[in-house]
Amino acid sequence: MSAGASTFVIRWINFFTMILAVAVVCFGVWMSIHHDECRKSLTLPVIGLGALILLVSLIGFLGAWKNVTVLLWVYLVMLCLILVSIMIFTVVAFIITNSGSGHAAAGLRYKEYHLQDYSSWFLKQLNNTKNWRSLKSCLVKSEQCNNLPKRYKNLKEYKLAELSPIEAGCCSPPSECGYPAVNASYYDLSYHPVSTNKDCKLYKNARAIKCYDCDSCKAGVAQYMKEEWRVVAIFNVILFVALSIVYFIGCCARRNVSSSHSSKARGR
Repeated sequence: MSAGASTFVIRWINFFTMILAVAVVCFGVWMSIHHDECRKSLTLPVIGLGALILLVSLIGFLGAWKNVTVLLWVYLVMLCLILVSIMIFTVVAFIITNSGSGHAAAGLRYKEYHLQDYSSWFLKQLNNTKNWRSLKSCLVKSEQCNNLPKRYKNLKEYKLAELSPIEAGCCSPPSECGYPAVNASYYDLSYHPVSTNKDCKLYKNARAIKCYDCDSCKAGVAQYMKEEWRVVAIFNVILFVALSIVYFIGCCARRNVSSSHSSKARGR
């Protein structure tokens, strides 16, 4: 690729990337204003990622526009570090999310989840008292469990529902407990639990208690996190390939600019 072509491509790729980065930062700011306290924890990483992309893109754009070798070097080093970080995160994400799956329960369409099925990393994070207290607070505020009766008007609809992992694990006692369901948010706890599972005694019908301290709830959160991480990991693979192509073009641009400067110096 010629010097002109490579710098032209790098210039315009980074110009559009800067626009994308500004959009990401604006989205992060919007999240911080409109979302509740639970989701605000996501805003800093979003704003940080947008700011980093903006900085790297600006350096690449200026380096290609002004044909400045130093800026192109800085751009390539930063882009290389981002590529390495994406690769490490993606590999770790696939390893962490490789274990854990749902178990079918008799008479229910949704699956139930067991905490011990998941990776040791998930177990460590979810069994940490401070971490779980924060997650539990968010779960209670989300009103997912208390909204179930609005979605499922009768017991038949509820039993045929395909609940999310968090709804299945946090909003009801494990099916092995044997508690009869009265409606989508209330169970008859007067029955002696069939199972010795400790979650059977932890479950309460109170809207702020439910099964939020149960291992089944932590397992539901682990399954949710696993699914989210898998999506992010797949996106990172696509991003890694795209940035690798940009990195290759950037290397060509840097080499061609250096050669151009060397030729001008010899011409003098």
